[in-house]
Amino acid sequence: MARSRYPLKTAAKLAEASYSATTHRSVRPHLARSLDHGDVQAHLLGNGVLLIPGSNSLLDYLKFNLRVLNIGGKRYAIKSSATEKGASGTIWHQGFLRHAKVIFDWVEAGGTRPTYIIGHSLGAAAAQILSKSWKVSAVGFAAPRPRFARGRVAHDDHCLCINRDDDLVTGLPSRFHHMGRVHRARASRSAFGPDHSMKHYRAVVDEDQRAGRLGANWPR
Repeated sequence: MARSRYPLKTAAKLAEASYSATTHRSVRPHLARSLDHGDVQAHLLGNGVLLIPGSNSLLDYLKFNLRVLNIGGKRYAIKSSATEKGASGTIWHQGFLRHAKVIFDWVEAGGTRPTYIIGHSLGAAAAQILSKSWKVSAVGFAAPRPRFARGRVAHDDHCLCINRDDDLVTGLPSRFHHMGRVHRARASRSAFGPDHSMKHYRAVVDEDQRAGRLGANWPR
């Protein structure tokens, strides 16, 4: 079955809008379902696109994601090296895996699997895991590293991570690895410090596409 292609510029806009999807005037009319459970949010659009917001600033990431997530009443430290085997058999970071599993169970319970996944930050960690679980295309912006083992694994080619090289989050946790292809982006006018929010990622997607460094769609 052919994988869905999606314009990266549109994906970046939706990733930014995912933080206010239930009230966003362009996204709200297309919402099929929304999840808001503790620290986990996700939105499924009527066309099958799954949006997963995460942390929209480095401060949020350091305050919450590098300390503790409370999922299902259990606390997970993202900076911990604790790992867990997922349904795919791949060894994942435990906190990221549990975050992704909440979304996986919610989607499966609804009876309609996604056709495409878009995530940012913590949501990009989940997007990498879920793209392998469902074997669907995904793009993650400001993606941290969820996979413990180095090297290629089955179905990792479904995922694209777009990471600015001035964003510290994309190198965390340091002992872990990304899924799929990683596009390293550098803006010509980088702000001081790591640019983690989606407004900075939208800008660098536009710039890299104009320069011919990044394609228009994923998969290409």
